[in-house]
Amino acid sequence: MGFETRDVERKVIAILKVLSDSGEPLGARVAARRLRAYGVELGERMVRFHLKDTDARGLTRLVGPRDGRVLTEQGQEELRSALVRDKVGLAISKIQLLAFRMDFDCDKRCGSIPVNVSFFPKGKFRKALQAMKPVFEGDICVSDLVAVAHEGERIGEIIVPDGKVGFATVCSIVINGALLKAGVPMDSKFGGILEIRDHRPFRFVELIHYAASSLDPSEVFIRARMTSVSDAVRKGNGRILANFRDIPVICQSIAEEVVAGLRGAGLGGLFVMGNTSEPVCEIPIELNRIGMILLGGLNPVAAAEEAGIETENRAMSTVMEYQDLTKFEEL
Repeated sequence: MGFETRDVERKVIAILKVLSDSGEPLGARVAARRLRAYGVELGERMVRFHLKDTDARGLTRLVGPRDGRVLTEQGQEELRSALVRDKVGLAISKIQLLAFRMDFDCDKRCGSIPVNVSFFPKGKFRKALQAMKPVFEGDICVSDLVAVAHEGERIGEIIVPDGKVGFATVCSIVINGALLKAGVPMDSKFGGILEIRDHRPFRFVELIHYAASSLDPSEVFIRARMTSVSDAVRKGNGRILANFRDIPVICQSIAEEVVAGLRGAGLGGLFVMGNTSEPVCEIPIELNRIGMILLGGLNPVAAAEEAGIETENRAMSTVMEYQDLTKFEEL
């Protein structure tokens, strides 16, 4: 496959991705605008050209003369399977994109923040809330601010499917975004399973490097039922979702100020900040850097999975306005 062919195919996949994330029919004009969030610059005319091609290939279909297009089942399968080699490192790209899109102002308490979106069966949502309650109360999450949307409604930029309830939790990338705005370069290393002993972080027992993964680690670990978040909260011994980052030691004081500002707005997530060049939970640190462990935003959802409630998760999926979130206890 030549370079030009690969380039065209990447653009087509980006268009399919935009349609998939939308959950509703999109026209060429709106699709072109949303493509910019993926770093793809295509005019409305070119998007329309590619959509005619995907129609002919059976990947998309027109819904009415003005309503736009949706993905077919074949299109969904193509999106899942295409360009696997280009998906390597997709997780780190999503982190960088959401950190850049975040524009939350701690002082004014306004702006957008990154969230994870989970879907629960409508009939089991109340049971899921009960399973998640101890995790929110035990602070094994980024924030107790959440959002709920019902079928057909929008949560962030995602439409909730039929028969589901959408549930948004604050993503740990909120710290990445805040540090980025403060000029602190943060290196996102991996997502993993952190063992808790006697209510304290002990060591990572599983990890997936962002730069080598096409999937979000938290989604993988939840699907594989590898957590014991509920035990960590109730007994002080268990395995939770956590993420590992590091920063230059020269930025430590700025980072601490930023984290304190976020905490004042009800946005936490920092679990451990290490010492200069010293290992953190058995993870080695390079010279003149400081390791940071961030809590996984999907820990409450993992507890619901542990209770036998199936979830569909889209970690690091979108941004939401801070004002649109509400405290979990008010649900």
